[in-house]
Amino acid sequence: MLSRVADSIYWLNRYVERAENVARFIEVNLNLLLDSPPGVTQQWEPLILTTGDLPLFQQRYGEATAENVMRFLTFDRHYPNSILSCLSAARENARSVREVISSEMWQQLNAFYFMVKEAAETDSLPEWQDFFTEVKMSSHLFAGIMDATMTHGEGWHFGQIGRLLERADKTARILDVKYFILLPSAKDVGTTLDELQWMALLRSASAYEMYRKRQRHRINPTAVAEFLILDREFPRSIQFCILQAERSLHRITGTPTGTWSNPTERAVGRLRSELGYLTIDDIIEAGLHEFLDKIQRQLNDIGEKVFSTFVAVNPV
Repeated sequence: MLSRVADSIYWLNRYVERAENVARFIEVNLNLLLDSPPGVTQQWEPLILTTGDLPLFQQRYGEATAENVMRFLTFDRHYPNSILSCLSAARENARSVREVISSEMWQQLNAFYFMVKEAAETDSLPEWQDFFTEVKMSSHLFAGIMDATMTHGEGWHFGQIGRLLERADKTARILDVKYFILLPSAKDVGTTLDELQWMALLRSASAYEMYRKRQRHRINPTAVAEFLILDREFPRSIQFCILQAERSLHRITGTPTGTWSNPTERAVGRLRSELGYLTIDDIIEAGLHEFLDKIQRQLNDIGEKVFSTFVAVNPV
């Protein structure tokens, strides 16, 4: 497979997944707003802080109100990680590999893009909850169509790696949102408000029902973190994403599992091994935020190694 084609399929899937996860990111606060008792104020600036794009937001919008933050993260064409920008980039990547992807994939991506574009161009604000639900369902539909209509060869596996790395990164960031902003003060730990916030977080990751089936007890912060980081079977947990990404990586290279032949395999294998031998007590002892920050740096490093290993043209 041409490196250009592999790169486009990788980023096509990564951008679609990113659009979905930005919607989930905002839903953490929106769901909490519906569940919180009267008098609890919503904090929106930390959502921008956790993306690392606060200076750009302040330059363009100034005050971090709910409307400004949601418009910035959803419709701002000048912000490269907004939902609209992600889908525009995904569409350009798909256009460059039309001969490789299925026509159904192209049609669904176009429908997804124009749905968001039309919402951005209307004068009135959308019903945000319904809009974000539609974003998530459109992303799920694209992934399902890809699985059902595209040959599961090298291109499909590159797409899987892009989707899974992006999902693992955003799961870490959603957990970080809770760590940073959802709890007003230490005295609220263990209260009904605290439990409502963790429930909002689980719902934003489509994890609430699966968590309750697995844990069979009340919402417990340590158990929630363990489920979203270390569960081997839940599709949005960090460990599940890394396990599946490593599997696709070895299918591409043909290198036996447990060995490595390039820097990407080494980096993914190292992270998979670390997660495989960690306990939630180890993570809490080291600091949840510090651990999540480290995971995000490792995932960024893996993304760079994917490019240098499979895409970059090395001089002779």
